[in-house]
Amino acid sequence: MRLVELHPEDLVFAHEAEDATGVPQQVIRQWASRGKIRRFSGENRLTGNGHEYKTMYALPEIQERAARYKATPQRGTRAA
Repeated sequence: MRLVELHPEDLVFAHEAEDATGVPQQVIRQWASRGKIRRFSGENRLTGNGHEYKTMYALPEIQERAARYKATPQRGTRAA
């Protein structure tokens, strides 16, 4: 996806992307740190719950990756 194809309403915070796609915020942040999706400055916007968020992500990019996302089961405790 090219940057010129994005609209301001396409930019969302990690918690909003998680709600829209079901992909955990931690995974979204990991994709961004690995360069698989882009991050944008959120200009320190305050949300209604009083939290300040600084990073936004392009929802279309996340939705594209979310279609192929499969959660990996975490390791359980071992039996002795």
